[in-house]
Amino acid sequence: MKRFAFILVAVLLFAGMAGGGYWYWAYHLSRPPNFRTATVGRGDLLLTISATGTAQPEEVIDIGAQVAGQIKSFGADPRDPNKTVDYTTPVEAGTLLAQIDDTLYVSDVDAARASLQVAKATEVRSKADLEQMKAKLTQATNDFERIKKVRADAGGVSITQTEYDQYEAAYLTTKSNVAVGEASIVQATASAAQADAALKKAEKNLGYCTIRSPVKGVIIDRRVNVGQTVVSSLNAPSLFLIAKDLKRMQVWVQVNEADIGQIQTGQDVTFTVDTFPSTTFKGKVGKIRLNATMTQNVVTYTVEVNTDNSSGKLLPYLTANLQFEVGKHEDVLLVPNAALRYIPQPQQIAPDAREAAVTKAPRKKDRGGDAPKDTSDRGTLWVRDGKFLRPVQVKVGWTDGTNTEVQGKELNEGVDVVIGEVRESNGNGGASNPFAPKMFGGSGPKSQ
Repeated sequence: MKRFAFILVAVLLFAGMAGGGYWYWAYHLSRPPNFRTATVGRGDLLLTISATGTAQPEEVIDIGAQVAGQIKSFGADPRDPNKTVDYTTPVEAGTLLAQIDDTLYVSDVDAARASLQVAKATEVRSKADLEQMKAKLTQATNDFERIKKVRADAGGVSITQTEYDQYEAAYLTTKSNVAVGEASIVQATASAAQADAALKKAEKNLGYCTIRSPVKGVIIDRRVNVGQTVVSSLNAPSLFLIAKDLKRMQVWVQVNEADIGQIQTGQDVTFTVDTFPSTTFKGKVGKIRLNATMTQNVVTYTVEVNTDNSSGKLLPYLTANLQFEVGKHEDVLLVPNAALRYIPQPQQIAPDAREAAVTKAPRKKDRGGDAPKDTSDRGTLWVRDGKFLRPVQVKVGWTDGTNTEVQGKELNEGVDVVIGEVRESNGNGGASNPFAPKMFGGSGPKSQ
């Protein structure tokens, strides 16, 4: 009885293994894979460097306040006098933007003007005093000269030494007074000039209370409100931001240090913005700034790209996705990058080429990358040869991330090359649930 049970178990186990082997052969080996192919085409390959930047007005004027005070009012909108200047208001040079309360500055002007008048009056008085001193000096000089003459003619008998000293002292004193008077005039003149400078400064500060646009442009930002107090310190407070000309825009791009060597002034650039994804804008590199920045040990340089914005589509501070045109190869053979990454199973390769192909096959870790950019690198493409695939050795050139330039004696335009494969399950037309459990590792579609 035990022997019969053992034989029965062995028979059932053998039948199960045979059934499993047949199932595996029926669903895997008996059904050849459905190869996905792409046709080798001819076209132009553009090598680009991708980067992201921000659209900026070509020239922006930051309007600040040079005096402190409360914003009293805004200027009238040139398009509608009933409205005040605001965001997107076009302005001309000299347009009134804002008025700061000028009460204190008017008082400063009045005080400085009064001080100037006092200084000028002092100057006039000093000049009059000098004339009096000069007259007294003339009189003292004449008296002293007469005393000296009389003393000389009389032999010094009629004029005592005391009288002589008195006349001489009067002469010297009046002479010194004239010098003092002249110094007083210089001082009064300097005081008048100082008062005049203080008046001009007060008038200038009073003029700063009226904020006007220095250029023709468009207000893109208003940073104050009526009633708000601005305080002028070491940094002038910003009131308005004016774009001088929105028909000319720049895109400021951060370019990695690994790519900056391929960027040159005048280089062609194309870019798109998210709000107009189907529109391609064109520009040229205008400037490469030398002040590099480092963020998390990554060094980048700011590149200015100039572009025409006559259409007005580009708005300030839009995010732009740019492509710097590094080089272009025209009329070359192109294949999808997937064709260079595909590696068939050994049994799928033509028998006469199988051994050489398996020997040259790259390691698994080399399968994932794009085609190499170096024109000296080699690659392998696979073409259909009946039920099998045959390798075609090619020379690999540039790649744009999607297509790669290739050259080969056995490769011509219009040839279909394999880029992958799909295995179909039996009985359901290739449709299967990828999340369903699979027996013996199979039955769902398999792509490679």
